Amino acid sequence: MSALMTERVISVHHWNDTLFTFRTTRDQSFRFTNGHFTMIGLPSETRPLMRAYSFASANYESELEFFSIKVPDGPLTSKLQLLKIGDEILVSRKSTGTLVADNMLPGRTLYMISTGTGLAPFLSLIKDPDIYESFDRVILTHGVRHVSELAYADYIEKILPQNELIGDMVREKLVYYPTVTREPYRNNGRITDLVRSGKLFTDLNLPFPKLDDDRFMICGSPSMLKEFCGMINKKGFWESRSGRSGHYVIERAFIEASK
Repeated sequence: MSALMTERVISVHHWNDTLFTFRTTRDQSFRFTNGHFTMIGLPSETRPLMRAYSFASANYESELEFFSIKVPDGPLTSKLQLLKIGDEILVSRKSTGTLVADNMLPGRTLYMISTGTGLAPFLSLIKDPDIYESFDRVILTHGVRHVSELAYADYIEKILPQNELIGDMVREKLVYYPTVTREPYRNNGRITDLVRSGKLFTDLNLPFPKLDDDRFMICGSPSMLKEFCGMINKKGFWESRSGRSGHYVIERAFIEASK
């Protein structure tokens, strides 16, 4: 069996000048875990250029979905952003990653901390019934610069709560907290500043995180990851690594944005 699958693009949506989403067909034999990523690329006569992309689709969905930035001179994204319905995409049969709940100690409240396209793996996870079975509350944050970058906001707030499979759990347990840094919005500021000041928890009417109760999944820019992990490390939270369950997880193999 080939290590790569050839899938066909079935939809493309451009959120703005810097972000887009595309969906592809899915080989019926392909399996992955919510929160995982895989390598994708474009067919070519020479060795294809492959980059890591998290799944924005859930593992039970019949199609694959990916959320991407647009980089004008990016070796891959400069071409991916030109995708049209019917085009072919290469998808690795191997999926992997550490942004999975099984890597964390049991807890009551799960914070999904994301910036930019770091939202992608959480789009997969907030459609996972097991997440809602494992936690009393699931807080999804998404930090961006401009309002137009709040991709999926309508889906998270209006469509997912009506999902036949998990809508009841979503309405009961999922809290969405988008924040913008460069334009007026209902929430403003960098997510690290909002956590450091405590404003995030005040806004949500939640207590400050405790080691016994709170867990974090973090995905976004390298600078945000470094700053956020530094903050919670000082509070006694430790990362899940080398098979040891922890208070938080990040995707160490997927630190830099795909280009």
